Amino acid sequence: MTTPIFKSERFPAYSNKGMVATSQPLAALIGRDILAKGGNAIDAAIATAAALTVCEPTANGIGGDAFVIVWFEGKLYGLNASGRAPSSISAKILKEKGFETMPQFGVLPITVPGVPKAWADLNERFGNLSLLECLEPAAKLAEDGYSVNANLSYMWNRANQIYQEKFTGPSFQGWFDMFAPGGNAPQAGQTWSHTPMAVTLRDIGNTNADSFYSGRLAKSMVDFIQAHDGYLSLDDLANHQNTWVDPISIHYKGVDVFELPPNGQGIAALQALGMMAGETHPLYEERSLHRQMEAMKLSFADAMTWVTDPEHMRIPVQDFLDPTYLASRKAMITERALEYTSGLPSNAGTVYLCTADGDGNMVSYIQSNFYGFGSGIVIPNTGISMQNRGFTFSLDETHANVLAPRKRTYHTIIPGFLMKDQKPLGPFGIMGGYTQPQAHLQFVMHLIDHQLNPQAALDAPRWQWMKDKVIHVESTFPIELVDVLRKRGHDVVVIESSVSFGRGEAIIWDEENQTYLGGTETRTDGLVAIL
Repeated sequence: MTTPIFKSERFPAYSNKGMVATSQPLAALIGRDILAKGGNAIDAAIATAAALTVCEPTANGIGGDAFVIVWFEGKLYGLNASGRAPSSISAKILKEKGFETMPQFGVLPITVPGVPKAWADLNERFGNLSLLECLEPAAKLAEDGYSVNANLSYMWNRANQIYQEKFTGPSFQGWFDMFAPGGNAPQAGQTWSHTPMAVTLRDIGNTNADSFYSGRLAKSMVDFIQAHDGYLSLDDLANHQNTWVDPISIHYKGVDVFELPPNGQGIAALQALGMMAGETHPLYEERSLHRQMEAMKLSFADAMTWVTDPEHMRIPVQDFLDPTYLASRKAMITERALEYTSGLPSNAGTVYLCTADGDGNMVSYIQSNFYGFGSGIVIPNTGISMQNRGFTFSLDETHANVLAPRKRTYHTIIPGFLMKDQKPLGPFGIMGGYTQPQAHLQFVMHLIDHQLNPQAALDAPRWQWMKDKVIHVESTFPIELVDVLRKRGHDVVVIESSVSFGRGEAIIWDEENQTYLGGTETRTDGLVAIL
């Protein structure tokens, strides 16, 4: 059964000089201004990422992690800026304290933040401007304040309602002081500012992030966390190093699709694409959709069983992308919906951005505190909101992703990048916890199989596997497909809100016309800012 071809009512942005796309207009404009000042795509990415910690704190913060793919002067680079568990924590210790699973909030799921070091590492290797020049616009934004938009206010107030019940005890007071003084989160149109955050951003810029890992800010974090029975130490921060890695890829119908290797879950998107290669996929055709969904389940079954810190991986990464292995997984797909794994946790808070400059440099950058605001721990008088990435660790000693000292956990955030004939097409990314590999699969197929432009490929209605045979689809999804997918055994649920289906951006190079095409989807308040 076929359905009418999806047509986006929005067009991509065009520029041959430079472009910044992200989920908050203020951040995109700051990145664009950095390009105009003489910064390159990497400088713009740093400035935009720092601004997002200020103007979208519901999804990321200075105390989070990041993953980055950079195309710079003819070469592709990957940066794993995810932090490790404290050296004095383990599954055994937490189980002895009475925990059966990792706690979601508080000091225990806090891992070493990688974001400030990511800014410093990117700046040192690729930047035209100083780190302070890149962070100053975000600092000024925090100092002067900004008007909170409606969507941000909604997310902020929804979190506050949940946290009023969940955040009990003195360790969480810093969160309320910063984000909900007097118990009230900002309403749409109200101005929010935080001077201590501005001071912190400038401190990071002035010290090349050393203050965060071995100086004043490090001591503030450790003193507070240890005072509330946490495990993070000065040595944990001082010993942190991000890791430069080679992106991994799958060849899909003439295009090389790149993701970062584990501990991220990008490998799940590559596996699913590998299983779908060699087939014809009409747009919104029920058999194609069925096979995509089944391939995604099989990919997650692997990822959630085996993906963890690469130093602890029990199976080599390339084995998951081996053509013979992918063929054996693909052979498991039948004409009926099957169950392959127990399911996924709910979606999380993340921001994505991509940049490009007039010299052809491009950046795919994703940054997150994980669940919304993260752990709920804000270090007093700093504006540092700490992540809760440790929540994804298992306390099962037999599991590949079991909590262990100085170990990196399974990470949901994944930047993507496309190349063709060894030339860059451009960066893309779609935020949203475990939605991300599924949205990457759909975006790439829309772009390559269906020849949609990047704006249309982002806007196209999405599906999302949740657990067992449960599939969520957006209310804009072709309704006639719901019944036929149900007949194949899928438990299809139509969701009115698009919040849980991800929020993405993309920049694609048009070789024929020598220009960039940029898109930011309707599910977010984003902007493609151009030179």
